[in-house]
Amino acid sequence: MQLRKTLLVGLVASVLLAGCSMEQDTVTMSPLPEVVNQFNPHVVWDKSVGNGVGQFYSHLSPTWQGSTVYAADRNGKIKAFEIDSGKELWSTDLSENIGFFSSRMPALLSGGLTVAGDRLYVGTEKAKIIALDATTGKVEWTSQVAGEALSRPVVSDGLVLVHTGNGMLQALNQNDGAIVWSVNLGTPALSVRGESAPAVAYGAAVVGSDNGRVSAVLLSQGQMIWQENISQATGTTEISRLNDVDMTPVISDNAIYAIAYNGNLVAMDMRTGQIIWKRDLGSVNDMAVAGDNIFVVDQNDHILSLRKSDGITIWSQNKLAHRNLTAPEIYNGYLVAGDGEGYLHWLNMADGKFMAQNKVNSSGLLSRPVVAGDKLMVQAKDGTVYLYTR
Repeated sequence: MQLRKTLLVGLVASVLLAGCSMEQDTVTMSPLPEVVNQFNPHVVWDKSVGNGVGQFYSHLSPTWQGSTVYAADRNGKIKAFEIDSGKELWSTDLSENIGFFSSRMPALLSGGLTVAGDRLYVGTEKAKIIALDATTGKVEWTSQVAGEALSRPVVSDGLVLVHTGNGMLQALNQNDGAIVWSVNLGTPALSVRGESAPAVAYGAAVVGSDNGRVSAVLLSQGQMIWQENISQATGTTEISRLNDVDMTPVISDNAIYAIAYNGNLVAMDMRTGQIIWKRDLGSVNDMAVAGDNIFVVDQNDHILSLRKSDGITIWSQNKLAHRNLTAPEIYNGYLVAGDGEGYLHWLNMADGKFMAQNKVNSSGLLSRPVVAGDKLMVQAKDGTVYLYTR
């Protein structure tokens, strides 16, 4: 069954990456919209970090803290750059030497980078969490976890939280990587590749799972507080029955906002998990929230602005359908998303109209843009990191 799941999940990932369904004759990528730029995004610097993620469906993305940007490639190269100048501060290679000819085994970094305090954390497809000194790049500790660390590590209350590919939420001691507790969230036989990173608030970790559930877990003990289904598996094919909650839930004003693939967008009560409102809308992308607005890229790559209080649509931008959009990010008053052909699209947050468009990198974009102070970071599939200003 595990082999079957791996093969089918790879197929689904390829479908998502290609921006089409199994009905290839009816679903095609929208042409690039013609946009008259109201401004021209400025590249402060661009730097290469190894070989990127290649053709793998990976959301490995950069992070930052203070005056330093951190980025990595799938093989195991991690670099730190000075945020204003792009000067390389250090470089570490987590791949392993094998054999007599100095061949290197890739580290298969997958879970995104997280920096907290004086440490940098990253997960791998080899079921490891690695902590590095954020100043030097020296490995501080390595911990074996229950499965592939596909989600970004989340640090809170002295713990490093990781959601593994086999449905386990685990908490590691931030100082030495020891496993503090584990909770089995469950996983179906078939799922979209990727896992929900937990959101943390009020002493609880809120996380989605591959079975269409959102769960709240007590940080101090790893005890389940509540668990709620937001999506039921329906449809006549296995792919149409996928209902993963792969995005990081958003916690705002004592409510939780989450969305499932082939499922629902919901608002939930933080204390009880009770559903406040529900919309028939599906996605695997993280959402952006500002004021009373939720911004969503759905599974057809339509961008929507919804009213946070009741889920009513404010506007919808459909001219980027099936362009393999990244999750959206809010930067300098604009909604920004990348696409599979390597373009960044800048939208007016009030009405969804295009304000600017720029080509970043022909290898394409998979990971969400990242706001770094007054700048915007973008990492292309080939491993090049770009720093933009408006």
